[in-house]
Amino acid sequence: MSSGDRNARGARNTPTVWGNIPPRSPNFTGREELLDQLHRRLLVEKATAVLPHALHGMGGVGKSLLAVEYLYRKMTEYDVVWWISAERTAQISLSLVELAPRLGLTRGSDASSTVAAVLEALRIGKPYSNWLLVFDNAESPKAVQQFFPPGGHGNILITSRNPQWASAAKPLEVDVFRREESKQLLRLRGPEISDEDADRLAEALGDLPLAIEQVATWHAETGMLVDEYLRLLDEKRVDLLRGTAALDNQHPVIAAWNISLDQLETKNPAAYQLLQVCSFYAPEPIARALFARMPRGSIAPELDAALEDPIRLGQVIREIGRYSLARFNHRNNSLQMHRLVQAALLYRMTEEDRATMRRGAHLLLAANDPNDPNDINRWDRYGSLYPHVVVSEAVRSQESWVRNLVVNEVIYLLRWGDYTSGLELARTAYETWSETLGRDHPQTLLVARWLGFLLFTMGSYQEAADLNASVLDAYRRTMGHDAQDTIDALGNVAIDHRVRGDFAESLTLTESVHQQYLRMLGPDDPETLRAAHNLGVSLRLAGDFARARDVDEMTWNSYVTMYGQDHVDALRTWLGFILDIRELGEYSNALLYHQEIVERSAFLLGGDNPLTLSAFRHLATAQRLVGRHELALRTAEQTRDVLMRRYGPENPETQAAALELTVSLRQCGHVDRALTDGIEVWNQFTRLYGHEHPHTLTAAGSLANTYRVRGDAAAAQHICRAALRHLTTRLGDDHLSSLACRSSLASCHHDLGEPDAALELDTDAYQRARRMYGDDHPHVLAQAVNVAVDLRSVGRSEESDQLRDRTVERFKRRLGSRHPALRSAADLDRMVIDYTPMPL
Repeated sequence: MSSGDRNARGARNTPTVWGNIPPRSPNFTGREELLDQLHRRLLVEKATAVLPHALHGMGGVGKSLLAVEYLYRKMTEYDVVWWISAERTAQISLSLVELAPRLGLTRGSDASSTVAAVLEALRIGKPYSNWLLVFDNAESPKAVQQFFPPGGHGNILITSRNPQWASAAKPLEVDVFRREESKQLLRLRGPEISDEDADRLAEALGDLPLAIEQVATWHAETGMLVDEYLRLLDEKRVDLLRGTAALDNQHPVIAAWNISLDQLETKNPAAYQLLQVCSFYAPEPIARALFARMPRGSIAPELDAALEDPIRLGQVIREIGRYSLARFNHRNNSLQMHRLVQAALLYRMTEEDRATMRRGAHLLLAANDPNDPNDINRWDRYGSLYPHVVVSEAVRSQESWVRNLVVNEVIYLLRWGDYTSGLELARTAYETWSETLGRDHPQTLLVARWLGFLLFTMGSYQEAADLNASVLDAYRRTMGHDAQDTIDALGNVAIDHRVRGDFAESLTLTESVHQQYLRMLGPDDPETLRAAHNLGVSLRLAGDFARARDVDEMTWNSYVTMYGQDHVDALRTWLGFILDIRELGEYSNALLYHQEIVERSAFLLGGDNPLTLSAFRHLATAQRLVGRHELALRTAEQTRDVLMRRYGPENPETQAAALELTVSLRQCGHVDRALTDGIEVWNQFTRLYGHEHPHTLTAAGSLANTYRVRGDAAAAQHICRAALRHLTTRLGDDHLSSLACRSSLASCHHDLGEPDAALELDTDAYQRARRMYGDDHPHVLAQAVNVAVDLRSVGRSEESDQLRDRTVERFKRRLGSRHPALRSAADLDRMVIDYTPMPL
């Protein structure tokens, strides 16, 4: 920390960034030694975990209260203090995304990109190096540690009931109160309580801080005599011990709350019923707005009346707070219950009561569904609903609109970027609804479609294909071949054909889907435009770039007219259009567009957004094609590194970036590294797609080029022969990938002293390329240079010179006089032709 940081902080009373910190308890008592220990450890340790004492291992010892008190006492010693509810990874992501703008970061369109940017900003200490993140109720070290900044000068504070944190962070064990601390808190709220009575109460409650606070509040509100309270406590404890052993050593505090709950149930049934409903939610903040929208159906008469009247609802919430049964946070207007209060409520309910109140919890959640998970402005709402959807087991609801909320949460998690949580929720819903509703039920099939897309996104291709095929079959049986749902499902199956390398079949299916939407909905319907975008993808993969350009340009213009040029769908189709014109040889224009879309996407969506990263990866290719090789290498390496960090080494996008990097490495003279990396990329492509997938074969062709440049033409020839045989079978003789591989094989023959064979192959490739792309396409010009080299090798020098001269002039007009290829053409150096696989 610099002296400037210290001086700036000394001039203020709070941190620059102070977020989501729960209210300070006005009755916090004792714990001075623990607070001192915590401060000393945070000064030394990177991460400190506040855990329950091993002898107790239970909730209610005041871990979170201790953390909150520490923050309020030491706030001026930090620049950033941020509180994170850490029971679920989705909530951690949401909290870190909320932190992004406070750090001066642009909020991206998905969680992962924004979270990565936040963690990186904290790591490098810009704009703030002295930060403290609090992960509250962090149960799983493995799940939570991925959200720790990888370095930096800040600190991490964890509160948890899980003793496993002791091996992952410096532990600080929190025990129950010392007896004097218990008596101090009791007398703080009830000065008239004698020392002897305070001692009896503390003994009965096992000095558990949460129970002591609750009893102190109860006594202050009711004035009940200590003897009477202890008698009731004994009765409730006996009832508990008769009823269940599942509560273990929580009996004292559960019994204490049952006394308060008895009183509340009698005095204010609506307040008691609201607590019952909330007992099915996550022990995390429940926005008061959740109760402001009337559910589609009755829950209980008293609660229904309170929900209909905002004034009465406010009175109900205040009554709950009077008995310390829940805390109301006025800063974020939310209600939060301790899990032990929830346990007490659940224990008291009959099976019928539980069914009624769980249904009420689900109805309130469904009433708050914005029903538009694709709208980024609705994501905060879905994020706040998500933990309660999961904990309340909304997937088991019998109400269709509750199930609709579950599907919308799946879509939100997908768009948000939390693929793991989305996959878990989608899989749970699919399995549950398959059993309760049947596999052919419309909502079962709907969530199955999203499950299939999540599986595809995460690279589980075979599982996605199997599921998509079964969904398509179900729709055809139940709704017919022409139903819109059936057509949508057919589009998903077309994607599976791309994954298998069946580009022709995928094109046939995608074109069929587009034509059906044109007939059903017209050319400008959003569903038709989505189908048109997918048609462009299939056309590119099949090598028909001219038609893909026409389709994409029309689709892009329609998107811009409908949504504006900054809409995600418009940007995605614009990227497709840029790829089309690039592959048609318009390298200079494509580079300008690539630069523009990278800047626009990064500004709108964030630098680590998948669309931004895809555009950045293709920018490296465009830079290489216009001859800016060193810049292309830097761009390719940066893209590969970001994708590696975000998705891991086995992700298809990471491997596509790694392939582009090997080409740039070779062209910049780093041949040995290009070879090592190229072998790994080819092996990874083989694992992802199989030996005969066009993408794998293209990676093999690139690897062969590296072998040849390195001087091992025999190895390159062996690879090229096999790759070309499979490529022509899969894609035909005229696909750019086949033509590039044919040229590579010809170069191998040339280097091995077989000029006649080289000339035959090069001439064939050259003539095919001319017919497909005209005389001025850069690939055609490169093929012409290689033919000229072959002509010189077989003694036909005059023909060679004439072809070279014509080609040099065409290169000047097409690529400019400074392109490196111009000198190679003039010197009759053989040209290495690489092909970049198109996205699936």
